[in-house]
Amino acid sequence: MDREHIRKLLLQALTDVAPEVEPSSLDAAKPLRRQVDLDSADWLNFLVAVHEKIGVDIPDADAARLTTLDQLTAYCAERRAA
Repeated sequence: MDREHIRKLLLQALTDVAPEVEPSSLDAAKPLRRQVDLDSADWLNFLVAVHEKIGVDIPDADAARLTTLDQLTAYCAERRAA
């Protein structure tokens, strides 16, 4: 699974949780939660959706430092390659 496909799946997971989000308006280098105003429950639902779509678990310790779409994409790509 290449990074572009992973990014697409991440955006699908995000719009599943927050359907009002327009993926084309997101800046991949800025904190995602601030851009889409996700509360803690929505963020957790997003991480569950990431696991379901990509097959990558993101532990709490890692989730706290993965704030941007770019970081999430790189993290998932590394875990899928391992």
